[in-house]
Amino acid sequence: MAAPLDDMFSLCVDPGKVAGSVEVRFIDNIKGKGLFAKSSIKKGDTIFTERPLVSAQFLWNALYKYKACEYCLRALETAEENARRLSGNPALTLPHPDLCRVRPELHQACPQCQVKYCSSECRQAAADQYHRVLCLGPSQEDPDHPINKLQDTWRSMHYPPETSSIVLMAKMVAVVKQAKDKARWQKLFSHFCSRTANEEEEIAHKLLGEQFRGQLASLHSLFTAALYDDHLSRWFVPEGFCSLFALVGTNGQGIGTSSLSQWVHACDALELPAQQREQLDSFIDQLYKDIEKETGDFLNCEGSGLFLLQSSCNHSCIPNTEASFPDNNFLLHLSALSDISPGEEICISYLDCCQRDRSRHSRHKILRENYLFVCSCPKCASQMDEADVTSEEEEEEEGEAEGETEGDEMEDEMTDV
Repeated sequence: MAAPLDDMFSLCVDPGKVAGSVEVRFIDNIKGKGLFAKSSIKKGDTIFTERPLVSAQFLWNALYKYKACEYCLRALETAEENARRLSGNPALTLPHPDLCRVRPELHQACPQCQVKYCSSECRQAAADQYHRVLCLGPSQEDPDHPINKLQDTWRSMHYPPETSSIVLMAKMVAVVKQAKDKARWQKLFSHFCSRTANEEEEIAHKLLGEQFRGQLASLHSLFTAALYDDHLSRWFVPEGFCSLFALVGTNGQGIGTSSLSQWVHACDALELPAQQREQLDSFIDQLYKDIEKETGDFLNCEGSGLFLLQSSCNHSCIPNTEASFPDNNFLLHLSALSDISPGEEICISYLDCCQRDRSRHSRHKILRENYLFVCSCPKCASQMDEADVTSEEEEEEEGEAEGETEGDEMEDEMTDV
């Protein structure tokens, strides 16, 4: 049965535009809901754009001075500032600086706690939606403030690369606290799957196992001390906290923004004489080599968000769509990777490109532990007869893990959600 694209999506997408191309349907008790095409979609088409209900920059990303708007995650550094920091070269000068779209003169800060926004509109939107609850005022740098203690504890448990954040959970609570219609917001958040285990497949989320009980109990205690609200008492009991934890872990969509990347794309679009094009391409190639030596793979301002419509998309190891963030903020664009016929399910991949190239056994291990299902997509079905052996990378990781203490193993596991 198809679900109407009604008020539940009105905050995030244009319902009139989306309703003509896709619909949410219930599939079965195992897969739950899915997103399906109502009309033909061509390869390269943007199927919809969507804003998250809540989003947050990863805590380690912010600590390492990746500057992003606290509301929309837009990168705040100019392309040149970004390139200088990532390359470790403070004297670096970028050609064509006019192609940078960052406008520092529009940036604003919360007058109480000084967190940064890309515009007055984002500062006001944050204040109206959640920031009045989360603003620390003069206690922004106080390590003993309950919210700071919660964030510090999360960082101590969850090292980069992050793929989830306790801040998403905090913002969910803050949104409901500030909302006039609290029931409506609770209903919106209830549309996200929040199960902590898949009983049919005998799978439990890897961060909710017995070995992490002490860490979760500590987070739960700090979360309650910092944010408790009577309207949300069910989120603060141990079972509700674990469900909330599973919700952001299984539904959070990674968001990456970069002023440097936008500048590079703008450079690529320039019409230049052959010699100038060669010089510019050579400069950019060398810049990325310098950045790789200095910073490695951590190029973007990174965070995650909860997207209602996108969260309806099921996984496939050969997806027909992909999410991207070309506007350098939290606005998600879902685009078609191939032609999609009416009635065909719209699927994304929960795995990155490297993970999708690993063995079926390795892919299933990641999906089982993080998303609580066994994949049966066409690629996995075609590889059913393959031996259940892990890929070389996973075998190497497992070999290195031998001999570590149980505590080290738990810490490593906690870093890999």
